[in-house]
Amino acid sequence: MSDELLSDVRRDVATVTLNRPQVLNALSHDMLVGLAERLDAWERDDRVRTIVLRGAGGRAFCAGGDVRALYEGYRSGEDPHHEFFAFEYALDYRIHTYPKTIVAVMDGIVMGGGMGIAQGAQVRIVGERTRMAMPETGIGLFPDVGGTWFLSHTPGELGTYLALTGAAIGAADAIYCGLADVFVGSELPAAELERLRPAIDRHFAHDSVAAILGSLEAEDRPECRAWAGETLRILRTRSPTMLVVTLEALRRARSLTLADGFRMELNLVHGCFEQGDFLEGIRALLIDKDNRPRWNPPDLSEVDRSSIERFFAPRWDAARHPLAHLPQ
Repeated sequence: MSDELLSDVRRDVATVTLNRPQVLNALSHDMLVGLAERLDAWERDDRVRTIVLRGAGGRAFCAGGDVRALYEGYRSGEDPHHEFFAFEYALDYRIHTYPKTIVAVMDGIVMGGGMGIAQGAQVRIVGERTRMAMPETGIGLFPDVGGTWFLSHTPGELGTYLALTGAAIGAADAIYCGLADVFVGSELPAAELERLRPAIDRHFAHDSVAAILGSLEAEDRPECRAWAGETLRILRTRSPTMLVVTLEALRRARSLTLADGFRMELNLVHGCFEQGDFLEGIRALLIDKDNRPRWNPPDLSEVDRSSIERFFAPRWDAARHPLAHLPQ
């Protein structure tokens, strides 16, 4: 584990480098534990005033959690997700509320779990190589690690669009969405999402996935038809169940505290393992790589309300929730 997470302290700045470049710095459980231990120590260390989070290898800050390892552990009869996600979400929350300045250098690919540890930083730096996304619906999951909360607080319906489609964005769009603070590079281009914002707000304001799809299908403005068609194509490849779960989670998160958002997400992620599309998505896209997930059910019209309600049904009473210790 020591080689997966490198750290040093120079003067008043502590630097942590995620060091698994061969897998785009995907987060293992040991890396999460190591980062939490360092944050605990540096909070008590009066010499440290700033913590900098970086990724090794030049290609990625962090491409997410190591879901392949979770899949293999689950299939071998272990139950690794119970501990992994509770610990990860608690760490993400700690970064959001950490008493010292945390700077995230989001160079290269920043996805999933990488967004989870970066979005809580007080200073989020992006550059010319930044490619940011929450692509979870493509593997039968939802945008977790605080994603339901921070995406639901982006301007208009930008977060809804990013959450449902998993679209990747660059530095300019990240700053426009409020998902980054500082650009380091030669020139910041125009934000593409600013141009698309009126169409995104129009189509993704609906409170059902079926209505969003219907709105996109009805798009007849010449300047928007190509974008609407491509957006429809992407959405139709996603897990129908998880599109519905994601949209509802985003709408609920708008009125939740950050802590309650994480508690909701932990509840949901257990439902994802039980429902099965998450495991099927990992198989199809990351294990067998046939890119042909067999979603259950395969069509949005077959997703019934009772199956969605099971995701949101409380699994613990408030006092026994694994994240009950997070302050309100």
